[in-house]
Amino acid sequence: MRKGRMSVFLGIDIGTSGTKTLAMNEKGRILADAMETYPCYVPKPLWSEQEPEDWWQATICSVRKVVAKAKLGPADVKGIGLSGQMHGSVFLDKNNKVVRRAILWNDQRTAAECDEIQRRAGGRKKLIRMVANPALTGFTAPKILWLRNHEPRKFDRVRKILLPKDEIRRRLTGEFATEVSDASGTLLLDVAKRRWSKKLLSALELDVDLFAECYESEDVTGTLTAETARLLGLSTDCVVVGGAGDCAAGAVGNGIVSRGVLSTSIGTSGVVFVHSDDVKIDPVGRVHTFCHAVRGKWHMMGVNLAAGGSLQWFRNELCKADVEKAKRAKQEVYDILAAEARKAPVGSHGLFFLPYLSGERTPHADPDARGCFVGLTLAHTRGHMLRAIMEGVTYSMRESLAIFDALGVPVRQIRASGGGSRSPLWRQIQADVFGRKVVTINTEEGPAYGVALLAAVGAGAFKNVREACAATIRVVQETPPDRKAKRHYDRAFPIYQQLYPALRDDFKSIGALEK
Repeated sequence: MRKGRMSVFLGIDIGTSGTKTLAMNEKGRILADAMETYPCYVPKPLWSEQEPEDWWQATICSVRKVVAKAKLGPADVKGIGLSGQMHGSVFLDKNNKVVRRAILWNDQRTAAECDEIQRRAGGRKKLIRMVANPALTGFTAPKILWLRNHEPRKFDRVRKILLPKDEIRRRLTGEFATEVSDASGTLLLDVAKRRWSKKLLSALELDVDLFAECYESEDVTGTLTAETARLLGLSTDCVVVGGAGDCAAGAVGNGIVSRGVLSTSIGTSGVVFVHSDDVKIDPVGRVHTFCHAVRGKWHMMGVNLAAGGSLQWFRNELCKADVEKAKRAKQEVYDILAAEARKAPVGSHGLFFLPYLSGERTPHADPDARGCFVGLTLAHTRGHMLRAIMEGVTYSMRESLAIFDALGVPVRQIRASGGGSRSPLWRQIQADVFGRKVVTINTEEGPAYGVALLAAVGAGAFKNVREACAATIRVVQETPPDRKAKRHYDRAFPIYQQLYPALRDDFKSIGALEK
């Protein structure tokens, strides 16, 4: 960079499909970005693993590309923020060599270990009181017990257990460190006190020394080693901050850093994320409570496993001709489908869709749940079905919002992001179903942008995370609710809520037929 140019900060997001790196200046402008992909391994049904070395090579390649694209000199980059897929487990031996492939967030092998954790903790309610959340197969703690139960020789070699982004931190800085937002997803953090739960670790017979020191998200956790600095074309003066798990990092990138602001993200899955100044815990564990990437704050989160994924399934399986037509016309097929859905009336003439194509997490935590249309008649068209999918996903997200309301977490503004936010129809459906104004913002860069902001805070460009977000993020579009549509959805939502309990036992019976 030429003399007089601004400081630059990198955000690195170690995702499931690939690693994304972006460079941002201190005004929040993106200078360059790059993405490097890698495989996911499924050695058995319901297993999901990756090689940590693939993450590291993708980090090297993406950083080098960004440095070249933005024409950065070694001294230009002042800080790096790290984000990544949550809940994964990297097992290291005494020589810091990986013991086995990392087990990922979407791996489902640990049902027995979840039961073991609950039993050792003294029951589900006691476990939630300890770590704010129930035991779920995606979390890290069950994976650790699985290794101990099924691969004991490998477990005996383990000296450190790191989360995916924290393995990259070790490679960058030589330091063992994590931070509170990602650590919350291990199920081993005392979320209220923002430190490892010695009580649960003791019950599980796990040594606290297996885990990295826990920081706040904007804290400096180290600087680049000389070797890594040379490898990346950067300087040993470049600091690496705590960063955040991908959900909290994405929230920072959307400006969800103050009381009353909630985000909805409709990608493959759907996430409803709300900032909280205080610890709010759902006593029955329907939604997650984690530490936020904002110092001393928390967040609550509901997750729906097949949000945009439901519409994607419908497109792939039932709209193949439209996909080909869109390709020929160089159009986006979702725009064609949205136009068709727009012709259907509010409520889709009494047609409901349950978006449980991958089971469900919030609020039911039921892997046996199945997707279904309820209320089909001869009068319904494909457009009704498309709109019902959009409405069903939004009803599902409203269930999380209803839990937040019941727990006294205020929501004054809803910010929409992800692929669903790009659809004017889906934004309007969200506003109408939620009964609140939905806004969009000036950036859609996600977790990598959020942790670049955290790096800027850690390097001193901003006083705190809120100041960083206020300086770089702004609302660009507002969608108010339609009063007539809101009245309809308010009548229909209780009916939607009754459908899962009515079908729950049938879902289990259907699942038994498939085994």
